Amino acid sequence: MPHKAPLDPDAPFQSRRPETHEEWQARMGAEVLAVTRSGLYLDFRFLDQALAALEPTADERCRTLATDGQILCYQPSALLRLYRENPRYLNRLYLHSVFHCLFRHLWMQGKRDPVLWHVACDIAVENVLDNLHRKSVERPLTYLRRRAYESIAAEGRVVAAAPAYRWLVTQTSGVQKQLAREFYADDHRLWPKPRTDQPNAPIPLPQKSWQKISERMQTELEMRDKEAGQGAGALAQQVKAANRSRRSYRDFLRRFCVLREEVHLDPDTFDLNFYTYGLSLYGNLPLLEPNETRESKKIEEIALVVDTSYSTSGELVRAFLAETYALLKQRENFFHRMNLHILQADDKVQSDELVTSEEDLIRVMEHFELKGGGGTDFRPAFAYVNRLCEEKKFQNLRGLLYFTDGMGIYPARRPPYETAFLFLGDRFDAAAVPPWAMKLVLDEEEFSGPAARPRQPNAPEEETDLYRDLNNL
Repeated sequence: MPHKAPLDPDAPFQSRRPETHEEWQARMGAEVLAVTRSGLYLDFRFLDQALAALEPTADERCRTLATDGQILCYQPSALLRLYRENPRYLNRLYLHSVFHCLFRHLWMQGKRDPVLWHVACDIAVENVLDNLHRKSVERPLTYLRRRAYESIAAEGRVVAAAPAYRWLVTQTSGVQKQLAREFYADDHRLWPKPRTDQPNAPIPLPQKSWQKISERMQTELEMRDKEAGQGAGALAQQVKAANRSRRSYRDFLRRFCVLREEVHLDPDTFDLNFYTYGLSLYGNLPLLEPNETRESKKIEEIALVVDTSYSTSGELVRAFLAETYALLKQRENFFHRMNLHILQADDKVQSDELVTSEEDLIRVMEHFELKGGGGTDFRPAFAYVNRLCEEKKFQNLRGLLYFTDGMGIYPARRPPYETAFLFLGDRFDAAAVPPWAMKLVLDEEEFSGPAARPRQPNAPEEETDLYRDLNNL
């Protein structure tokens, strides 16, 4: 009998089972994505870190590609078929999913309508891809796409997801459905659910990782703009908009707080041991009672100016005021007696509403009407507030908050109080803001009022310009 070599006990187990068809498809799909990624490296070197950030994972539940910010799921049979029939579109589809992560679309839905938000994100990404002008991801620009880009650009400065969403909510349901079919690309079913019930929840780790990648890529695009090519302008704009620092309106208001005593029990300075010992010793006589006053840091005096010029959207103003009203009603932000002036101004001060209590605030907000519509000049509002200070209408003015789009004439000199210009989303021009003023870009997730309300399903179909154009095709 032939001698058999002894088995190595440390050798790894090797199965002799042949590879199934499903396993072969999954392995070939991973190789196809690796080849696709390598080809994209050559065309887009500034995307090196972004292209390698997603781990390919086979998943029969998705249609072709889907991502949750950490993995890139692919349907093996659909992916292989697409690679065989249209490899250029596969390049585009791969970049489409990566750009969603770069722009942090997966985590920015907030209180927006999910269906329209997904369409808006697809429009924003496809706009970047259509403007890259690279053969590896090129596709014909249809009339519907071109008209959508032009319409959004006419309202916002960048064809990003937020301006696209604001434009979408004004369209009829028929146009919205056509746009959804036109711009559909990857599968969004793996996107995380919005955390509307946890506004102060920590930022997810995938979002932090993509923010670092996006910031690094923005630096590279600025340093190597010639190498990136002219078509990378739209990409650079959206990356810059996504990386722009945004702060919570609630947190920013704390900058204008003052410290003073108010009538309120202060449990933090109260020793419960002496209180309970006195009750146990004498029955109904505590040795130490809680303090009836405590120091609180809240807003006492502030001037709020709303730009009602022609260039500012009335819907955005109403959404901003609705959020302001919600914050002012909360007593942890303001003292019981306040001194708040709500001004409307365009090229002159149109109105001044004095708010000294919660009742005044409710009355002003319930009967609020926009006034103005002329040009934008910030100087009359500052002169008016300065006169209020001289007349002692403001005893200790902490600051002036000016909600505007930034398109106007600024004061030449710095006022004696702090000033902040508040901008919503991408609608602002930071270059003209004087250096002595604070600039705050408010996150549009906080302002989900009328400007972000989707059309009701049974609402009458109003004919928009795009709707008429589509019917005439």
